[in-house]
Amino acid sequence: MNALANKVQLIGRLGNDAEVQTFDNNVKRAVLNIATNEYYKNDKGERVENTTWHKVAAWRNLADIAEKFGKKGKEIAIEGKLLNRSYTDKDGNKRYITEVVANEIMLLGSKK
Repeated sequence: MNALANKVQLIGRLGNDAEVQTFDNNVKRAVLNIATNEYYKNDKGERVENTTWHKVAAWRNLADIAEKFGKKGKEIAIEGKLLNRSYTDKDGNKRYITEVVANEIMLLGSKK
């Protein structure tokens, strides 16, 4: 059951092109913003769409894939784990980030 302790699976579309950084030790990190949609009917029977945005970090080889193929509008599947971290911004305020760290990336259908 340990493999299920912190596991995230998402299928959605990229909201922008992958943002790639290369660090001093030649390690790449790509940041992806993925929109997932869910639909439901409200009390009036109207169809409502709810969009949620997810920040995903892909490292090393996955960052290379994201850099090459991670274009705005592309449908993508991600498997990974949730990571919570914090940092202090330039104004001295503590900021918190929750992101998905990708273990696998699968490119799906064509761009809308």
